[in-house]
Parts: sequence; C-alpha cells; structure tokens
Amino acid sequence: MTSFDSSPQLNAWRALLALAVVFVMLATTGWTAVRHRGVASPLEATLSAWERGHIDGRALPDPHGPADRLARFFATLTAQQSTRLVDRYPLAVGNMNGAPVELRYRANRVALGQARKIERRRMHDDRLSPLGQQEAERRMKRFGVMMRPERHVLAFDPMGSGRMAEVFGDLDKADRVSVVVPGVDTNLLTFERTFRKYTAPVGMAKALYGAEREANPRVRTAVIAWADYTAPVGIGVDAATAMRADDGAVRLNALVRALPGRSPVALYCHSYGSVVCGVAAHQLPSRVQDIAVAGSPGMRADKASQLGTHARIWATRDGDDWIADVPNMEVGGLGHGADPVSDGFGARVLSATGAVGHTGYFTPGTKSLTNFAEIGTGSHGSVQCANRDDACREGLSGGSAA
Repeated sequence: MTSFDSSPQLNAWRALLALAVVFVMLATTGWTAVRHRGVASPLEATLSAWERGHIDGRALPDPHGPADRLARFFATLTAQQSTRLVDRYPLAVGNMNGAPVELRYRANRVALGQARKIERRRMHDDRLSPLGQQEAERRMKRFGVMMRPERHVLAFDPMGSGRMAEVFGDLDKADRVSVVVPGVDTNLLTFERTFRKYTAPVGMAKALYGAEREANPRVRTAVIAWADYTAPVGIGVDAATAMRADDGAVRLNALVRALPGRSPVALYCHSYGSVVCGVAAHQLPSRVQDIAVAGSPGMRADKASQLGTHARIWATRDGDDWIADVPNMEVGGLGHGADPVSDGFGARVLSATGAVGHTGYFTPGTKSLTNFAEIGTGSHGSVQCANRDDACREGLSGGSAA
C-alpha cells in the first residue's frame, strides 16, 4: 500500500476549500448549528426525582457520584429494594454508572416500555404533522424491538434524537471488552438497520462479537454498541468541530470507568467516533489498552504520542473511503488534525482489504473486521498490516496478549 500522505500543494488547496465552505456556512447560519439550548429531558427529570428519593428511610446516593460508590450502595440492597428502585426510577437506574449491569438491563426494559406508550399516543396526535406521526410510529416500533428479553440495553435516553447502548455477550464475566463508537447521524432510529446492517452500531457490534468468537473461542468477550452520546447530524459545522466529541468523551470515559471487573478494553472508533476517542484518550483508565480508528477525519492531535494515553493506537482506511478527501487540519477549532493513517502520525496502520467505502469496515469477510477481532481477543501479533510488512506489529507478540 502506498502512503496516504498528499502533496503539500493539494493539502493547501483542500484547506482553502474547506475554510471557504465553513465561512459560507457560518455566514448563513450565524453559528446556530453549534448552539444548543438545554431542555429538561425525561432522564433529567427522573434523576431529579431520585435525588429527592428514599428507600426504606435511607436517602438515595448522588446519582452523579463515583461509580464505585454507587456500586457499593446497590450491593447493600435486597432484591425487593432493587426492584422497587427500577419501578420508580427506570431511566435513572438504567443509565446509572455503578448500578449492576443486569439491573440496568431490567430498568431500561421498563423505560423502553414507558417510552413506547408515549410514542403510540403521539402516532395519533393531530397536532403533529404526518411526518411527525410517522416518526413516532418508527420510534414506537424501535422501542418495542429493543425491550425484548434477549436485548441487553445498557443505556437509553429518549430525549430528542436519543441515545442508546447495547451489550452483546456477558459483560460481568468477559475476559475482554470491546466498545464500538460510531460517528455522524447516529440516533435511536439509526442504531440498528435491517438493510446495510453493518453500517449501524448494532450490526457493527454483532459482527465484531461474532468475529472475536471465531478468532479465539477460548476468550470470553463482550462487545458494546455505544451510541450514548449526541452525534453530529450530517457533514456540517457540528461534524467539523469537537463540540459533540467533548461531551461524548466525558460520557465514554464514564462508561469505561464503570465497567465491571478489570478486563482489558479496546475501543473501535468509526468516522467522527474517532474524534470522540481522540478527545477522550488522555482521560481513559489504563484498562483501555487499544484504540482502533477506521475512516477517521482526525483525532484532534498531530501525532499519536500527543493523545496522552499508553493504549496502542491503530488506524485503518479503505482505499475508496471519501474521508480521505477531507482536509486534515485544525484551524480555530475547525477540523480534527492529522490523518491517523499518515506516515507521520505514528499509529499502527492495519489492512482494510475487502472493505468498501466509508461504512464497510465491520462487514464480515473484510480484513478490517478480522484485524479488529484479533485485537479484541488479545492476538495483536496476528493482525495484518496495511503495507503487507510487519510495521504495525512491531514490538508485539504473536500469541494472545494479557
């Protein structure tokens, strides 16, 4: 594979073009695309009720407190007390880092059921446009699917476009945990797709989970489809800045720190998700041993060494991925920095043979997915490098790593 670096002249023209487009957008929108007014959500209302609540005379702990402190609180509860909290505060418990994962699954099933009833009523609300009623129907159906007993929803917020996370495998008993972090246009309705399913977070995570089991059945793995941040909509100003990534990085860090056990964690960050992972990198705990980015516009750093993490940094990009034409720059907060697959960035560059376009990295049969599975099971020395040499395996053992 040839270098992904472009000539200085081409990069200069790309930068000028990108800036021109951005300035036109800013002039016509007045920065409205990057403003966000906070509106109290059902989740915030439930958390507020929790803060005033009691269980058998005991005040409930701060829901925003450290995960280990909340875990100790839940460990003191009886099964009946836990059930009462799930019934009273389903959204709070379902999104509470530190609550037992099985309890979160139960709570989110209750919350999904409640949200489904609301959407069913909205389907027949004459105040909504036909398009609004149609969206309510789609949300109602999605919530019905997600509340099935076999689904393990780790986080759920129905506010606006919504947030969600789902687990595949046994998170409590996993030897290794993988987290898929998706990019733009991720919401409750795009969380799972029937067609082109491997372009959606659920399809990505299920494909990775299957590939990990095939790569090494002896390693117990769990994979999280993590869409628990507000992703940018489309390729606009939001996608060109780190605003969404800043909030996503805080949430991603909180998730990882609250995961049960001490098993190693690998992050798989696609497109704008790699911006989230880049911003989060310096705060992530040491159990995050690998960060793999695919189709990345940049990680808000000029070099991998500037990310402030001891995790191994991996990068891959398909030859016909349009993201290659996005200028790799950062000017006044616009743009996301150096290209992670460039020679100077310092990532371990993986083969993506078989992947097609910007969203094909998790498709079964691709070398990118196989490489992700090798990383996820700890077989780092078995990955295939982009240049068909051993550069990306330098310093790695051939077997399963601890």
